[in-house]
Amino acid sequence: MGIFKRLFTIGKAETNSAIDKLEDPIKLTEQGIKDLKKDLDNSLQALAEVKAIAIRSRKELGESKSRAESYQQKAVAILKKAESGAIDSTEADRLATEALKKKDQAQQQAATHQEEVNKFDGNISQLESNIQNLKSTISKYENELKTLKARSKVSAATKKINKQVSGIDSSGTVSMLEKMKEKVAEEEALAEAYGDIAKQGKSVDDEIDQALDNTDTSAESSLEALKKQLKDS
Repeated sequence: MGIFKRLFTIGKAETNSAIDKLEDPIKLTEQGIKDLKKDLDNSLQALAEVKAIAIRSRKELGESKSRAESYQQKAVAILKKAESGAIDSTEADRLATEALKKKDQAQQQAATHQEEVNKFDGNISQLESNIQNLKSTISKYENELKTLKARSKVSAATKKINKQVSGIDSSGTVSMLEKMKEKVAEEEALAEAYGDIAKQGKSVDDEIDQALDNTDTSAESSLEALKKQLKDS
């Protein structure tokens, strides 16, 4: 049971740590910016693809209109030749009719391409609007991220200063000073003890010599005093 309880506690701690990281506003903002930039890249790619299709549709629209105009001109030219007698009128009517059929087909294709162009233009307009909104949102989030980072630095510095000023961390300093005082007191007591031992360690000869030195000094002083007295008298 003990090991399972410990594993549960460790897992709970790791989960709480992960939640704390997820709740970090700076990390959340950074991830949001990354996601938006990915969406922006996808939108730009889609815009390029739609524009390419629209360009092809416009080209095909122009070609269809040109074919319709060309068949119209061919039908007129054939009828004119029939009028001049260069072509049999029955054959001219048949060929002119076929040319007009081709013209109708080209016009239908042109109409289809026109619808496609209109649709793609609408898609392009919508994508460009979305892209502008994404760029604006990304810029806004990047500015917010800068502000968050600056506020985070200021709050961390303020917290450290306030903590020092309030004396929250003074217990460690006081404890260190008390230990230093105790150490100095021990060193002073030890020095005094060695001094006492040194005094107690003097031999009898040392005491005699010290006494003789004091006596000689006293006699010399007396001699000097006597000489001065004789001189003054």
